[in-house]
Amino acid sequence: MIGGILTAFEIRPAVASDLPRIMSLDHSSLSDYVWQLELRREAGQTSASFREVRLPRSIEVRYPRNSALLADEWMRRDLVLVALQDGIPIGYLCAIEERTLAVACVTDIVVAPAQRRKGAASALLTATQTWALERGVHRLILEMQSKNHGCIRLAQKFGHDFCGYNDQYYPTQDVALFFGRAIK
Repeated sequence: MIGGILTAFEIRPAVASDLPRIMSLDHSSLSDYVWQLELRREAGQTSASFREVRLPRSIEVRYPRNSALLADEWMRRDLVLVALQDGIPIGYLCAIEERTLAVACVTDIVVAPAQRRKGAASALLTATQTWALERGVHRLILEMQSKNHGCIRLAQKFGHDFCGYNDQYYPTQDVALFFGRAIK
C-alpha cells in the first residue's frame, strides 16, 4: 500500500522484450498548472522566480524527448525500471548515476494514462530510492518539464524540494525543473 492506495504493481529492471511496450505508451499528459518562469535582468544582477499558475483550460504536455531515440537513450541509463500490472508493462522510470558526486537523477517517469494516479509512479520512485541507497547515492534529483504538474506533485509528495532549473533544456525548448532530496 502506497499513500493509501492498494497497488498491484510489480517493479523490476527492464528487459529487451519490454521495450516495444514501453515505447508505445502515451508519454503525454494533461496539466491545469504550469510553473511560470520570470527572469529579471538588471545591471550586474539576474534573478529568476517561479510561480505556479492555473491555466484557463487543461493543456496537453507533449513528452520532451524524441520518441524515436528513446531505446538508444535507455541503453545509456544506469537504471531502467518497469512497473507491471498483471505481467504487462504499464510504466517505467529511468535514472542516471553520477558516482563521483553520489547523486542520481531521474530523467523519465512515464505511466500509461489509464493507470495514472493509482500508485505506479510512487512504486517506481520508491524502488529507485532503494536502488540509490544500495549504491551509496546520497542525493536523488528528479528532472521534469515546468508544465508537468503531476510529476511536480509526485516530487513534492516524496519530500523533494525545488533545487534548480534550466531554460530551454529539452529539444522542445521547454524549461526543466529539478527537485532533489537527500536520501538516507
